[in-house]
Amino acid sequence: MAVRARHLVMLSATLALLAGGASAQKQYGPGVTDTEIKIGNIMPYSGPASAYGIIGKTMGAYFRMVNDNGGINGRRITFISDDDAYSPPKTVEQARRLVESDEVFLIFGAVGTATNAAIQKYMNTMRVPQLFVLSGASRWGDPEHFPWTIGLQPNYRAEARVYAAYILEHHPNAKIGVLYQNDDFGRDYILGLKDVLRDNYDRLVVASTPYETSTPTVDSQVVAIKAAHPDIFLDIATPKFAAQAIKKLAELDWHPVHIVTNISVSVAAVLKPAGLDNAKGILSAGFQMNVTDPQWESHPGMRRFHAFMAKYYPGADRSDSGPMIAFNASTALVEVLKRCGDNLTRDNVMKVVADLDFEIDTLIPGIRIKTTPADFFPIEQVQMMRFTGEQWQMFGPILDGHAGQVAPSSN
Repeated sequence: MAVRARHLVMLSATLALLAGGASAQKQYGPGVTDTEIKIGNIMPYSGPASAYGIIGKTMGAYFRMVNDNGGINGRRITFISDDDAYSPPKTVEQARRLVESDEVFLIFGAVGTATNAAIQKYMNTMRVPQLFVLSGASRWGDPEHFPWTIGLQPNYRAEARVYAAYILEHHPNAKIGVLYQNDDFGRDYILGLKDVLRDNYDRLVVASTPYETSTPTVDSQVVAIKAAHPDIFLDIATPKFAAQAIKKLAELDWHPVHIVTNISVSVAAVLKPAGLDNAKGILSAGFQMNVTDPQWESHPGMRRFHAFMAKYYPGADRSDSGPMIAFNASTALVEVLKRCGDNLTRDNVMKVVADLDFEIDTLIPGIRIKTTPADFFPIEQVQMMRFTGEQWQMFGPILDGHAGQVAPSSN
């Protein structure tokens, strides 16, 4: 019996060594096991930016598709998405709950500039990845001070440079009126305009009127801007307020060159509520395939997107751009997690995120997701586009607005 006991002990020790060797090959952070990866998300399902709620719903559908196809390296995604009503104090509350109670691996794809800014220091102090923030504020690309935070879309300041360059080329002496949200979102666009207009900014911009997200309507701001008689109306607003501005211009029978930001180009969430006829001729810039543009219908990426939506989110409005935003962001996250392999630590996620170079086939061809440890702006190109009254149509070259002056992309 003593000999048999000794053999059992030796066998147990051998199994323990083997298990130890296996576990040494797998490194996990909070929220990760052999079978699960917990992903946190914060979304304005209610409040003034509730139009973005469809993004969170599409992300949930995307991860259901991922799980149906075996997960990521055999691990299922548990996606926990909480509502912050686009209110920074609520964002802080939800982030703490996700990190400290739900113990998620990371927070992904949260919407909003002020809301994400409210949790940026917390996420970096806690050393929890704040990945692919859905806001173009330039503050998400600061790896020196905030190494745990990264955006995804072209930053607002770079987008504004593209608009300013377009204005100088096509309307060099036009007067400009600006409506902007009074936070980092709006102020980034103002900085981008100044980057290009420089000493001519004060001469060309004849009205610059802010609004608060708590205001019920921007009608009075639009009236005030019209009174300055600008030739160009630059509409730096989130969907609810962009729709109000488009409708108000129609009521005033005012027809300036109208430019809206990329975050308010959704046909379903912005242009339909404003009136499609009222929106005809509006300009913007895009980086992803537009779901209303027939030129992409036969493209493999768009076919893949439509097949996903038909199976996993059939009730969504096909003209809403939100699902495509979610689809691209989720695709990028899955690529990052796949590249992590079995080293699913928070540190390794950020190492992978800081060394990306790949394409997603639902971005405009030629636009790549590319990062370095010193460059946390994954997408830096856009293309101008015009609304026909039915869909957006792209025109002109792909432009890179990240540099000091706007130039056609070398990609």
